[in-house]
Amino acid sequence: MATSIPEALRNVKALTFDVFGTVVDYRSSVQQGLKKHAQEKMTSPTFGTLPEPSQARLKAMTDDDWATFTHEWRTTYYVFTRDFVPGKSEWKDVDTHFYDALRELLDKWGLAGIYTDDEVRSISQIWHKLKPWDDSAAGIQRLGTRLVTSTLSNGNHSILRDLNEYGGLGFRRIISTADFGAYKPHPSTYLGAANALGFRPEEVAMVAAHLGDLAGARSNGLRTIYVERPMEETWGVEEDRYKEARGWVDLWIAQGEGGFLEVAKRLGIPE
Repeated sequence: MATSIPEALRNVKALTFDVFGTVVDYRSSVQQGLKKHAQEKMTSPTFGTLPEPSQARLKAMTDDDWATFTHEWRTTYYVFTRDFVPGKSEWKDVDTHFYDALRELLDKWGLAGIYTDDEVRSISQIWHKLKPWDDSAAGIQRLGTRLVTSTLSNGNHSILRDLNEYGGLGFRRIISTADFGAYKPHPSTYLGAANALGFRPEEVAMVAAHLGDLAGARSNGLRTIYVERPMEETWGVEEDRYKEARGWVDLWIAQGEGGFLEVAKRLGIPE
């Protein structure tokens, strides 16, 4: 019922979603993809032609190693997007970043030269096929019956289109921060998305599993919906900024409460 909808969200007409971590579980998907490529390489006819130290290094990689590798790869993305300065930094899309970062990580982990360049490029495309959280597709589709649903991700368009199709997500619009020549949390990304959707900032709510993203959206007039996801929040629960966020986030969905399906319920959108 309308009376149950949070006051700050009653005039919201569109939702913009962070994607990596909020909509899709990149950790398990990327880790599994890395392992799959490694297994394929170790069973390929060319594997035996590699130097023995290289063969031994790949064979020695454990599940924990691939999990750490995945975390480091994701961290490079976070640093890259935060360090980008519109108008000063040379533009590079996220696909290109993932490829460049992968080459550097393979070298760091002693895995350089094991894969051909074509294989490295193929591995870097793992980010185009990431498993959605269990509530993502159904929740986005239900929310889309009443509100305009759109991505607002640092991922480039080809990644976002592929993730939308692969996961059957049903986004009504695909917006990338690349449309504005910047990366979140630059103000132009939030304001540009609201303008592209044809709404005032206060008529748009940002949905994310990262309070830093929501803080950026809020500072530019957007409403905020926080959906907790496993291992995604970088702000510590004992930090003042985390405690303060409890007071300014417009809707807070805790882990285990149903994710996007609970968002729809709290916004009065029936099954």
